[in-house]
Amino acid sequence: MRSYLILLVAFLSLGCTNATKGRELPKPLKVLEEQRYELAVYDFDHFEPFLTVNDKDVVRVVNFWATWCKPCLAELPAFETLHEKYKDKKVEVILVSLDFPDQVQEKLIPFILKNQLKSDVILLDDPHGDVWIPKVSEDWSGAIPATVLISSEEYRFYERTFEYPALEHELLSFKSDFND
Repeated sequence: MRSYLILLVAFLSLGCTNATKGRELPKPLKVLEEQRYELAVYDFDHFEPFLTVNDKDVVRVVNFWATWCKPCLAELPAFETLHEKYKDKKVEVILVSLDFPDQVQEKLIPFILKNQLKSDVILLDDPHGDVWIPKVSEDWSGAIPATVLISSEEYRFYERTFEYPALEHELLSFKSDFND
């Protein structure tokens, strides 16, 4: 009887742990490995669930960028700072690279390693931008950098660059108790 009780408690604990993390995000279509770095690759259909959050306490910050985009590179430190400051406060920062697939091994992964990016970086490899860009936002021209802040109750799109104070201000406008 005692063994069954221990198994039941363990099973329920696992269920509670998964429930507090929110729903599972989709697995990538593939993972590219280069220089001991693993880069998850998605098409838009597999990526789209990243644009929703079901946990009322989570805010997801999704930044679209590329290594060939100078304004994107200039703002990356702001996203890294946000990630470091709020990673333990239910803030998820995801850097979505729109780099060309043939430049991933030569440019993207070396850039990630050289700059020691700590935020989650994924590659969105979907050539049908005319289809998926309006799904991210009807207001998006397709220019980068672009950022989406998402909670279970709100979705905000920005087609602009950010410096850290403005980015943090937008995050704090979603949830005021991050500093508690």
